[in-house]
Amino acid sequence: MFEAAYRQRLEADLTRWQNDGVIAPGVGEAIRARLGPAPTGVNIPTVVAIVGALLIAAAFLAFVAANWTAIARPARFSLLLAGIAISYALAAWFDRQGRPYLADIGATVGSLVFGAAIALTGQMYHLSGDFSAGVLLWAGGALVAAALTGARGALAVALVTGCVWSGMRVIDSNDVPHLPFILFWLITAAMAVAWNAPMARHLVALAALTWWILTASSYVSLFNLEPLTIAAAGAALMLGVGLMFATITAKIAPDSLRSFGRTLSNYGALAFVIIVAMTVVGILGEPRHAMPLWVAASAVAGFLLAVVAAAVGPSIGAAMAAIAIAIGVALTAGLFGSMRAQNDPWLAYAFALIAMLCLVVSGMLDDMRPRVVAGWIGLASAIAAITWAVEGSLLKRAAFLAIAGIVAVALASLLGRLKLKQVPA
Repeated sequence: MFEAAYRQRLEADLTRWQNDGVIAPGVGEAIRARLGPAPTGVNIPTVVAIVGALLIAAAFLAFVAANWTAIARPARFSLLLAGIAISYALAAWFDRQGRPYLADIGATVGSLVFGAAIALTGQMYHLSGDFSAGVLLWAGGALVAAALTGARGALAVALVTGCVWSGMRVIDSNDVPHLPFILFWLITAAMAVAWNAPMARHLVALAALTWWILTASSYVSLFNLEPLTIAAAGAALMLGVGLMFATITAKIAPDSLRSFGRTLSNYGALAFVIIVAMTVVGILGEPRHAMPLWVAASAVAGFLLAVVAAAVGPSIGAAMAAIAIAIGVALTAGLFGSMRAQNDPWLAYAFALIAMLCLVVSGMLDDMRPRVVAGWIGLASAIAAITWAVEGSLLKRAAFLAIAGIVAVALASLLGRLKLKQVPA
C-alpha cells in the first residue's frame, strides 16, 4: 500500500550509506535489483479512461432498461451474453496493451454483468427456486473470473456476493454457523497469498470479519452478551491464525504468506479491541458464561495458535497477544463479572486494562503499528468507560484509576531497569 514511500525512503538511505562508506556501491545495486522495478501507479489518462468506460457502461444500461419490455426475450438474453463477452474481450485487449487497471475493470464489469444476467434471466423466464443459490452461482462465477484473470475487482465481487450468500443462508435457513462459506473463503485466501497483492489480502480479511459479524448477529438478544462473545472468539481466531502465519513461516513459507498473516492479525486485533471495548462500556445486557461448543473451540484455537507462534517464533509479542486473547474472551463471556450486575466491577475493569496494555506491548515488540493503534484505542475506551460510567462512585473510580496509574508507572520503571541491566557496560 505504501510501496512508493518505502522505495523513496530506501533509495535515500542507500545513497546516504554509500556516501558514508557503510555499504559498497555493488551492495546498493544488488538491493535495487532484488526489489525489481517499481510498480506503476494510475496515471491521469488511465483515470480519464476509467471514467469514460464507466459512463459508456451506464449509458448502455440506461438504454437497455428504458427499452427492456419492448425487447424480445431471446434478444434480451443475447444482450446479456454480449455484455459479458464484450467486457471480458475488452479486458483481454487492455491486458495485451499493458493497461492492467483497465483490464481489471473490464473483468470486474464482466462479473457484474454476469450477476445481472442471472437475475434478469430468472425474471424473464419466471424461474423459481432458492434465491441464495443464484447468489452462490454469481459468487462462483466471479471467483472463477478472478482466478483466470487475476482481477482484484472480480475477487471483490466474489467476496461481496459470497458474504451476501452466507448472510442469506443464516437469515433464511438459520444455518449457523454457515460452514460452506469457509471453503469458499479458503479458496480466496489461497488466491490472495498466490497473488501477493495487498488489496486482495485486505479484501479476504474483511470477508472473514464480515462472516463472523453475520454469525454473531444471528444470536442478538437484549438480555445477554453472547453476540459479543461469538465475535470476540472470531476475532481471536483471526488474530491467532495471523500471528502463526506471520511469525513461524519465515524459513518454511513464502513472504506472501507472512504478509497475509500480518494483514489478518491486524484486522483481528482491531475487531478484538472494539468488541472488548463494547463489553466494557456495557452496550448489551448481562453476559452468559455458557457458549456454543464451536465458539469456545474457536476462541481456544486462537489462543493456542498465538501460543504456538510465541513458542516457535520465538516471539514475545505473540505471547503478549495470547495473554490479551485469553483475558478479552473471558471478559466478553462474563467470567470476571458483569458490567451491570455490579456498580463497580473492579475486576473486569482491571483485566480490561491489562488486556489492552498487552496488545499495545505486543504490537510494539513485533513492530506492528496497526496492533499498537488498536491497543491504544482499547485503552482509551476502557479508561473512558471506567471514568464516565453512569453508576457507581466517582471517588472510588478516581482511586482505582490512580492506583492503576501508579502500578503502570512502577511497571514501566521496572522494565526500564531490566533493559538497562541487559545493556553491556
